[in-house]
Amino acid sequence: MDINTLRVISVVLGSIAFLGVCWWAFSPKRKKRFEEDAKLPFADEEEQPGSADRKEETGGSAVKQNKGQEEK
Repeated sequence: MDINTLRVISVVLGSIAFLGVCWWAFSPKRKKRFEEDAKLPFADEEEQPGSADRKEETGGSAVKQNKGQEEK
């Protein structure tokens, strides 16, 4: 077994792995899941405890509005 045989085997195995990943990623069974996952960055954030603190640290306007309401 020389180096060229090893190269051919590695190319064939790499190609099979690549095609397997492509088949897995584009499989019709997984299409719905991947479409939902693609929308995650655009989903509205739900108010969680402590989220106002994080907005205050970043200068969020929601905290400034709340402080203005408390003064009234």
